[in-house]
Amino acid sequence: MVLCPLLLFAQKQRADSAHTYSLPEVIVTEKYQVRDVKSAVPTQSFSYEQLQRLGALQLSDVVKHFAGVNIKDYGGIGGLKTVSIRSLGAEHTAVSYDGVTITDYQTGQIDIGRYSLENVEQVSLSIGQDNSIFQPARLFASAGILNISTLTPVFAKGQRFNGTASVKAGSWGLINPSFHLQQKAGSRWALAETAEWMSSDGRYPFTLYYTNQEGNLSSKEKRNNTEVRNLRLESELFGNFSDNEQLRLKVYYYQSSRGLPGSTTYYYNHSSQHLWDKNFFAQSHYLHELNRHWAFQASAKWNWSYQHYLDPDYNNTAGKTENSYFQQEYYLSASLLYRLCDRLSFSFASDESLNRLNANLTDFSFPQRFTWLSVAAMKYVDTHFTLSSSLLSTVTDEHVRAGSAGAGHRRLSPFASFSVKPFNDHDIRLRFFYKDIFRLPTFNDLYYTSIGNTSLRPEKTRQFNAGITYNKERWGIVSLLTASVDAYYNKVTDKIVAIPTKNLVIWSMTNLGKVDMRGLDMSGTISVVPCRGWSIDLSGNYSYLKALDVTDSNGKTYKQQIAYTPRISASAQCAVVSPWATLSYTYLHSGKRYMLGQNIGANRLSGYDDSSISLRRVFTYKGLSWTTAVEVLNIMNRNYEIVKNFPMPGRSFRIQIGVKL
Repeated sequence: MVLCPLLLFAQKQRADSAHTYSLPEVIVTEKYQVRDVKSAVPTQSFSYEQLQRLGALQLSDVVKHFAGVNIKDYGGIGGLKTVSIRSLGAEHTAVSYDGVTITDYQTGQIDIGRYSLENVEQVSLSIGQDNSIFQPARLFASAGILNISTLTPVFAKGQRFNGTASVKAGSWGLINPSFHLQQKAGSRWALAETAEWMSSDGRYPFTLYYTNQEGNLSSKEKRNNTEVRNLRLESELFGNFSDNEQLRLKVYYYQSSRGLPGSTTYYYNHSSQHLWDKNFFAQSHYLHELNRHWAFQASAKWNWSYQHYLDPDYNNTAGKTENSYFQQEYYLSASLLYRLCDRLSFSFASDESLNRLNANLTDFSFPQRFTWLSVAAMKYVDTHFTLSSSLLSTVTDEHVRAGSAGAGHRRLSPFASFSVKPFNDHDIRLRFFYKDIFRLPTFNDLYYTSIGNTSLRPEKTRQFNAGITYNKERWGIVSLLTASVDAYYNKVTDKIVAIPTKNLVIWSMTNLGKVDMRGLDMSGTISVVPCRGWSIDLSGNYSYLKALDVTDSNGKTYKQQIAYTPRISASAQCAVVSPWATLSYTYLHSGKRYMLGQNIGANRLSGYDDSSISLRRVFTYKGLSWTTAVEVLNIMNRNYEIVKNFPMPGRSFRIQIGVKL
């Protein structure tokens, strides 16, 4: 059986930590954690209630708590934040927003620091590919998927309007007001409106050390050029023609203005670079359950993004660097699902997209890429066994206005996974998957002036995973217990790297790298109900990753850990829920890393720990439900570095007041 998207208007309140799906004459409700451990591929998720307890401000704050994930964070609210799954690189991670991927063909990396959580219902991460086969072909075309699902309208009987409004304030001038409103428009339609503003001066203090060792040679400084102003607007129209036919239309607008803080060194602690971003897209999704055997869905998207970069201190004849980039995307997708029986189903999906990049650079190529993705998949499910496989076809074609274009590509990418439940009396499952996938060179890799190389080949990745999961519900005072352990091996060939050519100023992109990655991910959750009205929820994960450069046996970095990849990382969350308030604690740990591929003392970055605590209370006043929260972030006040010379904020405070309308 293949589960389809959420019911759009449920005539009931949201079930705690549950996900509801619709099929003809069938409704399935299952806790997120239970669904995750039953998956044939490693899957992790945070529900709406868990996101509230986590006290996260941005999407990047949530993703840090997933096992097997590395976040490259340049510090502060406005700093660039990219996600890499099992150290494969941000270009190998797809980010899906309500079922349609977010793209950046210029860099291949999505800045997840731009995405808020104010109207998010669920955040999930799937390694390999998603457990469902009924989805667009693009979601089969990456090494892992970060899924963001926003709220769908939920109305009680007789209710036609609801919503929430809140304001957050905190250290370093943080102001973050937002609202989310839902309105019924007849029996079949509903509207949702979301608006959010965030501003901060970001001038947090840090300790600047004048040597590589922490000692007396230091001074107290403040980060500069860290101001950020963000505006996000979303409008959605939901059509619920029947339980079997649904339509969702979304219009999204985002703009930001932010300073780019530079690296902090003894010789230079100044930055005046600035970045302006604008992004607008309109997307649609249509789903029709034709009958018990056939289902059809289609998506369309038009995306426009603008980026303006200014460095007024650049030493050239103009006395500055000022660049503007414009991206456009046209995207169409159609998927068909056939259920031969309750246990066996097949799907086919085809996606087409056209991407263009314009810039004000001299001798710019003005590239455009046409991509056609097609995938055929099958899935078999019974009580003890799950088998899934797919074959993805990728066809690309490149065109430029000036210079030579990169080569087109034709490639097939297979995937297979299965899980087995060997015992009747215990919910223990063994799971395995294999995936052969690749990522295309970005427009910057191919066409960036004096650096790009139009002869680049795709960067290829092979993924192997073997794991075991366990699930137990209703065991004494324990309401839920889950655990999973996954061992994996990834092999990357034709890795795209930058190397110097004539000198250390002029570099070029080339297919040179090879990386072997071996690792272990462990995660677990336990929910305890000691008495009525009380619960204690504990969860955590641990990751070990050995990612070695095996490019050149004679090179200085041969069989050494690749840059910015810790061997050990871990996280934990604890929430104590009482009738009066919810107390939450979160913990992050990262082991030592190296800022360059050569693992020597001069390149070493120390490990770090980060703990935060929050207290949240919900109460009724004048007939309305109010929420108040107080958070203390980075309790130990450590300016640790995720990226060398980019210190993270120390201890900070945040308060929130919200009301349910």
